[in-house]
Amino acid sequence: MTPEESFAEFYAARKDPCLRALVASGTDRAAAEEAVAEAFARAWASWPKVSRHPSPSAWVVRTALNHHVSRWRRTRREVALTADVAAAAQGRAPDHVERDDLLRAVAALPERQRQVVALRVFLDLDTRQTAEALDLAPGTVSAHLHRALTSLRAATAPDLEVCS
Repeated sequence: MTPEESFAEFYAARKDPCLRALVASGTDRAAAEEAVAEAFARAWASWPKVSRHPSPSAWVVRTALNHHVSRWRRTRREVALTADVAAAAQGRAPDHVERDDLLRAVAALPERQRQVVALRVFLDLDTRQTAEALDLAPGTVSAHLHRALTSLRAATAPDLEVCS
């Protein structure tokens, strides 16, 4: 398989999961699309190296997150994620209420917890891969995930008793 075919296959299979991971980490959809496009362009430019990475998807997501942060620093403009989620929720049909509640709960998490949830849940990375992608210790990833899931359970199902 040629490098072009290999990259095209990777792009087709991983573009949407990477985009979902970035949106779940707290980036608004338009900025996430731009950041993911930039990350895939950088992945293509370094495809021989990126293709040998233990998790090329994590590399793309981390690059997209870095690009988003760099862009935010350059513009020094904050975008209220909760307002974007609320606006999107108003345009959706009533059968999406649970998903909207979950998106609002994820948006309310601290940034690092959103990132961990995005990589562990949406990209299905293990703790070690998530730790490498976010430059954290594996124990820190586990702690962030535990806190995030506890918060999400409380926010989305407050009437249920959760056993720890």
